[in-house]
Amino acid sequence: MSHDPTVNAGDIARLAGVGRAAVSNWRRRHDDFPQPIGGTANQPLFSLRQVESWLRRYGKSYQVSLGDRVWQRLKAAGDLRLGELVAQAGTLLTSGESELEPELAGLVLELAERHDPLTAYEFLCERYLEAHSRQLSVTRDDVAELMLRIVRADGITVLDPACGVGTLLLPPAGALPDPPERSEAVPADPAPGEPGNGTSRGRPARVLGQELSATSAAITAARLRLRGIQAEIVAGDSMRVDGFPEVKADAVVCDPPFNERAWGYEELTGDPRWEHGLPPRGEPELAWVQHCLTHVRPGGLVAVLMPPAAASRKAGRRIRANLLRAGALRAVVALPGSDLWLLRRPKAGERPPSEVLILDATADLTLVEPAWLAYLDDRSDQTVRIIDLLADEVDMTPARHQRRDDVGRAFAQARDRFLAAAARPPDLQVLDQPLVQPSTTLGDLIKEGLVITSQAPPKMAADGGDVAVLMADDVLSGSAPSGLTVMQPGLIVIRPGDVVASYSSVRVIADGGAVLGPHLTLYRVDVRRLDPDFLAGFLRAAGGRVTTGSSRFDVRRTRVPRLSLKEQKAYGEAFRALAVLEDSLRETSTLGRTLIRLGLDGLADGHLHPQS
Repeated sequence: MSHDPTVNAGDIARLAGVGRAAVSNWRRRHDDFPQPIGGTANQPLFSLRQVESWLRRYGKSYQVSLGDRVWQRLKAAGDLRLGELVAQAGTLLTSGESELEPELAGLVLELAERHDPLTAYEFLCERYLEAHSRQLSVTRDDVAELMLRIVRADGITVLDPACGVGTLLLPPAGALPDPPERSEAVPADPAPGEPGNGTSRGRPARVLGQELSATSAAITAARLRLRGIQAEIVAGDSMRVDGFPEVKADAVVCDPPFNERAWGYEELTGDPRWEHGLPPRGEPELAWVQHCLTHVRPGGLVAVLMPPAAASRKAGRRIRANLLRAGALRAVVALPGSDLWLLRRPKAGERPPSEVLILDATADLTLVEPAWLAYLDDRSDQTVRIIDLLADEVDMTPARHQRRDDVGRAFAQARDRFLAAAARPPDLQVLDQPLVQPSTTLGDLIKEGLVITSQAPPKMAADGGDVAVLMADDVLSGSAPSGLTVMQPGLIVIRPGDVVASYSSVRVIADGGAVLGPHLTLYRVDVRRLDPDFLAGFLRAAGGRVTTGSSRFDVRRTRVPRLSLKEQKAYGEAFRALAVLEDSLRETSTLGRTLIRLGLDGLADGHLHPQS
């Protein structure tokens, strides 16, 4: 293992107690800032020792905590072994045995002794998930909490056949020890995360899990054992080699891999798990649904996340219909980015339900539990008759089955937002004759030092990295910076009050911090003598042709009246009001389209009626 740990820009920011933008500024402004020794152009890595030396040389307050030192030593082995080493750290903390080199093992044990084994390990897991966020798919915490609450995991046996790093199997975050106290001046050893509500999530009596990755399975096992939970976690392919072939759990939770085409279609054609039909080759998620149902006892619940398209794809129509006829599929709930399918294994001789719960909760997860409980009590108003679904395309997409009374409510809300979004134009005096005022040009203002102009580097890319970039479309729409780039010489950091112009639009920037994007020009004014809204208005009035690259128009010739700062501010206020009006029109246009669609739906189905 290398003895020269590396850090990325985020690590440096944590060590110095600053934001990532500050680190970017240091790299740009100081020629002696350490050069990358590894990583990629988008994610450079720096020598920890060189960074420490540079911070000391410039008197920057920092502290490399014991937790950070352990993490950097783990990272020094390289990304390919990082998960393996985190898993070995978990084995060390749970069994006292480990293949870690002695010095690193000693650091891990020291971290556990200083805090406690669970806090120490969760810190390492959090850093691991952060470093590999693009390779590891982790269920959102709020969704995981919701799923376990719905299956009422308290004191029962719970199985997750695709458990990843154990997110769906962990007990309440509130069960973690309190994080160590921090000094406001110098960051101390970080805690694994903010504790949650300790009563919000059930604690299973027994946990079973299977995961394709042996490394992830080992991490899951360690996380559970450190919480004192009886757990059996096995590594392997659940589809091809079922780790629990005879198990009937009280509940199954699962966030399976989506769109995995090599799931075993050819080998598993005659598998007895396909009670409701052979899953099509391109519908692996329907294989996971039936696998989960196989492993739950009669009357037990299954909560499984599914891609939204699985509710309507033609290839899965027959299996969806069979699940409904059997009374197995009880609910389809739209969540942000995925659907939650709730299933119940029917008991022998049990009469299947006549309705299924279909709910859109993409905007508010708190809707799900009350709707589910109402469905169980046979008092839900969010259900759809199964016979109607079977007579159609068995399309269970929640948006398609939105309750009509919800359409009426949504129409009223959209109407209120539409009316509230309307802005008033400025009250401008109409003159009989044009006002003649002394004027100058933008070029002269630049020569006089009232305006400084800048542009982005000529070959700047904005398609990846860790530095936010303001793009031309952002200037046009008034939206937040949408581009990303890597730190490089010549980047222009935007400040509040800067005037930024594209060929088609001009805007005064309210929030700084991002860098100037390609094909944009920045005008930074001396606010003691020139009002930025005043300048932006006259630049825009010149026809929007405000880039220095135009052969048809020289922006430096733009005429600007010579007025006192007080008079400029009056003009600036009027120009700003027009900009607000433009943004308002853009917003009301979007709201208007929504209002029209909801109005058409409501009038057509009888839940809206013309005012008498």
